[in-house]
Amino acid sequence: MATIRKIGVLTSGGDAPGMNAAIRAVVRTALYHNLEVVGIRNGYQGLIEGDLFQMQSTDVSGILQRGGTILKTSRCPAFTTADGRAIAHRLILNSGIDGLVLLGGDGTFRGAGVFFDEYHIPAAGVPCTIDKDLIGTDTSIGFDTAVNTAVEAIDKIKDTAEAHNRIFVIEVMGRDAGYIALNSGLACGAEDILIPEAEERMDDVICNIDFNGRRHKNVHLIVVAEGNELGGGKAVLDSIKKQLPERDVRLCILGHIQRGGSPSQADRVLASRLGYGAVMALINGNTQVMAGMVNGNIVYTPFSQVVKGTTLIPEDMLAMMKALTG
Repeated sequence: MATIRKIGVLTSGGDAPGMNAAIRAVVRTALYHNLEVVGIRNGYQGLIEGDLFQMQSTDVSGILQRGGTILKTSRCPAFTTADGRAIAHRLILNSGIDGLVLLGGDGTFRGAGVFFDEYHIPAAGVPCTIDKDLIGTDTSIGFDTAVNTAVEAIDKIKDTAEAHNRIFVIEVMGRDAGYIALNSGLACGAEDILIPEAEERMDDVICNIDFNGRRHKNVHLIVVAEGNELGGGKAVLDSIKKQLPERDVRLCILGHIQRGGSPSQADRVLASRLGYGAVMALINGNTQVMAGMVNGNIVYTPFSQVVKGTTLIPEDMLAMMKALTG
């Protein structure tokens, strides 16, 4: 493998709190090892459009605590085409970039795998997704902040629910993974938690509400992952209203507030370690891998394994969810 002298760094897919901390770590680690760093704006779209700029240490000063990403992000359909990737490859050759550091999720790493198979551009990844659903890491950048944002919001909703004896359906993010719903629901004492990984029946939810009502427990919090099999928060709300028309039921969709905000201490440190780890992978000739955190240590997992599936919620946590809700 050729010596790495200049790396490009981009953020792709959905944003996650801590991306800026990871960018900072990538830039400063590279400069410490006398590498040039090129920032690529708007993800893979920037590779196609040539939206590049030379990065110095001062470019990442004061960004550790900021949410979002200073490099901007996007989803790029053009990069899924052979023509789009060919344009990106020409840009990389013309700019002298020897390797890429990619901050994103499975879609980002899947694109990198295809790109490497065609053009053999070395790349290392950093797991940035609030869903915490990537193989090869115990957690991902943004998850801790997103869960704490959800917990803070649900605690406040619980206050007003108690004031009015209301049922609240609270939808959190998670199209394919229920980690945010599970962890925030457990932390806030939700009476029902509905996630894609666990089979749920609306009849069971109704029975739970009815049982609690008969024992004069009129406040009922239902935390719903947007991708749960019952259809998300609105579908759950409609079913409850139809079957329990006498109950006061409200819906709150937390939405994109879970993506924003200043990253937590845990996400800042995780992002710093994994950004550093990704650069070191390229320096050491370890390419087409994602830097992850397993048992407190940085490990490297090939992109081909990362994109094969998602992490599974441990059975004991699913059992605990059943035991503690209600």
